[in-house]
Amino acid sequence: MNNYYVYIMTNKSKTLYVGVTNNLERRVYEHKEKLIEGFTKKYNITKLVYFEETPDINSAIKREKQLKNWHRKWEINLIESVNKGWNDLAEDWFNKNNDAETSSA
Repeated sequence: MNNYYVYIMTNKSKTLYVGVTNNLERRVYEHKEKLIEGFTKKYNITKLVYFEETPDINSAIKREKQLKNWHRKWEINLIESVNKGWNDLAEDWFNKNNDAETSSA
């Protein structure tokens, strides 16, 4: 059974990015290493501050769209409800001396 993730990432300026993926570890690694062109690379968004898990892709996509339409304050309240200090939830997922071992999806 696959799991799907809706996640929020940020940078030092607290610019927010909401995404959805079926492999959170791989996707966060791609953001941290700036492997994908676009918004997160341009704005140096490398810090995972929130995520939700669901077994249903349609629920994940629906939730992502919902969060993307929220006011910024609502997103901040959601993050701070579980991560008051805006800590990087993936801080210790990867060894900087070696490439992350992630599975393709």
